[in-house]
Amino acid sequence: MITVSQDDFFVDEELRKLRTPSVGGLVIFIGTVREEADGKEVRQMEIEVYPDMAMKQLEDIRNEAIKKFGVEDIRIIHRYGKLCVGDNIVLIAVASAHRAEAFNSCRYVIDELKKRVPIWKKEYTPDGARWVEVGRPE
Repeated sequence: MITVSQDDFFVDEELRKLRTPSVGGLVIFIGTVREEADGKEVRQMEIEVYPDMAMKQLEDIRNEAIKKFGVEDIRIIHRYGKLCVGDNIVLIAVASAHRAEAFNSCRYVIDELKKRVPIWKKEYTPDGARWVEVGRPE
C-alpha cells in the first residue's frame, strides 16, 4: 500500500496492517527532519510533490521490490508540506518470511525512491531557504 499525504503516520498502526501468520520479520525505515544538514541548522522543511506521479512511481518501486526479493508486503508512506525538526517524512515497512529479504527490499525501496520519485525538499535555515537534492548521499 502506498500513501502520499500531508498527514503524519503512526508506526505501530502501520505495522499491524502488515502482520500475518506467514510473516517472520518486519523491517522499517523512518526518515525524519533533522536539525542539521551540510553543517547548517535546519529549522523547518517544506516538501513538494506531484502526488499522482509520486504514487505511480512508488507503486512501481513497491511491485519491483516484492518481485525481486520475494517479500510478503511493503507499506510506503511519504509526507509533503511544511514539517518541523523531528517530524516524520517517510516510512518504508517490509513484511517478509525472512530477515535478509526484508532488509534488502527496504534498502532497495528507499534508494529507488530517492532516484526516481518526483519529490523536492526546501530547508529553512537561519540564512534563508534552500532547495536540496533529494537523492544526495545520506
